[in-house]
Amino acid sequence: MEKQNLNSTLIYVLAVLGFLCCCVAGLGVIPAGIAFFMANSQLKPALANPENFNNIEGMKTAKTIALVVLIINAAYLIWSIYRFSVMGPMFFDQYNQMMEQYGVQQ
Repeated sequence: MEKQNLNSTLIYVLAVLGFLCCCVAGLGVIPAGIAFFMANSQLKPALANPENFNNIEGMKTAKTIALVVLIINAAYLIWSIYRFSVMGPMFFDQYNQMMEQYGVQQ
């Protein structure tokens, strides 16, 4: 019986994309969450029957990276929600004052 190969490339790509999007209000939580879910779902059958799969260690690494990126994004998303809820009205007031200062009509 031939061993099945676990392909972790898509998981790495989604994790890196999630990391790059983390500074956009934590929206990288979406690709990072998908990457973690995919890695976890591929790893469960591989760990149940390790003799039938190749690249289990690579998939474990991909899952760990996806989890770290997911945690970073979740923390930044929570921070962004908090910051917007506390500073939201102030931000819009400052924005409107700046627009009036420069003579931009709204």
